[in-house]
Amino acid sequence: MQNAATASDKPIALTTILVLMAASLFLQHAFQLRQALLFLIGAGLGITLLHATFGFAGGWRRWIRDRRGSGVRAQICLLALTSALFFPLMGQYFSDIRVVAALAPVGISVLVGAFLFGIGMQLGGGCGSGTLFSVGGGQVRMLVTLAFFIAGATLGSAHLHWWLALPDMGTISLIAEFGWGPALAAQATVLAALYLPVWYVERRRHGEVSSLYHAAPARGAFADRLIAGPWPLMWGVIGLTALGLLTLLIAGHPWSITFAFGLWGAKIWAAMGGDPAAWPYWSSGYPALALSRSVLADDTSVMDFGIVLGAVLAAALAGRFAPEKPVRGHELAASVIGGLLLGYGARLAFGCNIGALLAGIGSGSLHGWLWLVAGFGGSVVGVRLRRRMGLDPPEEKQR
Repeated sequence: MQNAATASDKPIALTTILVLMAASLFLQHAFQLRQALLFLIGAGLGITLLHATFGFAGGWRRWIRDRRGSGVRAQICLLALTSALFFPLMGQYFSDIRVVAALAPVGISVLVGAFLFGIGMQLGGGCGSGTLFSVGGGQVRMLVTLAFFIAGATLGSAHLHWWLALPDMGTISLIAEFGWGPALAAQATVLAALYLPVWYVERRRHGEVSSLYHAAPARGAFADRLIAGPWPLMWGVIGLTALGLLTLLIAGHPWSITFAFGLWGAKIWAAMGGDPAAWPYWSSGYPALALSRSVLADDTSVMDFGIVLGAVLAAALAGRFAPEKPVRGHELAASVIGGLLLGYGARLAFGCNIGALLAGIGSGSLHGWLWLVAGFGGSVVGVRLRRRMGLDPPEEKQR
């Protein structure tokens, strides 16, 4: 039975649980309870992402290539639920709760960065969150993607000041412009207008619409399915929404991923004798503070570490840790190119599919919608490049 841990995976699951416990206790002692909680939330995100196989790259690719819309519809549901919970908080409906929105300028930097990210996540095999949970699941190819994701994010942080000198419209908050209630109503209308055509086109193409509430193989008791997976996509939507809300309340800002990659790369560069502190991006504000102290003091870093370990645990519980699959040369090349585009694009666009798209749209920031359009356009190009590089079968063989 594939969704039950094998004898070889049980030690991995037990070891991972012990590591999670020890690391959380260390974070609480060496830093503060807040870091330990964010680390454990990250682990919960990793479990949710892997059990639900919830990734933006694959969902977009299946829609572009095959008009299978379950992944896209699940993402729309995630955006809708996140917005419904975030907008009142961002609009200070609860005056005692202070949170910071994920706002960024609407300009060329986001447009180009998200487009490059869209290409990169199709070539690299994963988005920001997808790369982390795939690494946790033991996929060797995704280790290469992650390594060059870090390199690209570091390079992007060195160049960001050039891109920010290009024209932009400044930050535009729908909540500040219209109030959180009308803004939420307008955003819900737009999301519904996106959901219905995806549902209709899939039904027209295939004669049916894939369910968000069922997962194959559909066997086992609820408790077994909860622990060992697989989860229906809607379970993933609910889990990610709830954990995203906890992140906002504890960290004071939405969930993000890729800032940590640039930070790790900058620290590696400094250890090799470089001086990233001389770059404008790392010379002031929070980036300068993060560069000067331990990565464990950075919210995004501890959550990313938690995501990877949570995915390791989920994969071990599911009995599918580290599937044996050799990495071929063209796949390796795609991971290198894709990783660089992912990292560079994320830095230019102020985040990835989580920190810019989900957090941006969930915060009522117009740059999140620009990211969505540009990132999807890049994915269309990326899917075509996947065929040319032999990562996908020719189009006529897919029908």
